Amino acid sequence: MALHHATSGEKIALQRGDDDIAHFTSVALVKTEHMELIRLVLPVERPIPEHRVDGEVTVLCLEGEIAVDAHGATTSLLPNEMVYLAGGVPHTVRAVKDAVALMTILMGPERSGGPTG
Repeated sequence: MALHHATSGEKIALQRGDDDIAHFTSVALVKTEHMELIRLVLPVERPIPEHRVDGEVTVLCLEGEIAVDAHGATTSLLPNEMVYLAGGVPHTVRAVKDAVALMTILMGPERSGGPTG
């Protein structure tokens, strides 16, 4: 069975089920040529190891507490706080407390992470 991705205009529920933290059920909600929207379920014991993404990234904490390590510093996120990372920046994402986040990745060569000229 193929994973369902939302279509334009479709409502997306961000709340998690009771067993999401235990089963690490992160899911891509929307995936297009230029964007991917992911609901991340981040248990404390399962950090996302350092990696880099070509596109620009935002991480919005929905519940719990998240630490994002990038640019030689740690940014702590509580619910309703977010961080932006330019494309190609190495980073780790980990839960300080079991957490749920909304991650947006913008893809494509026109995404530079800086001002346009």
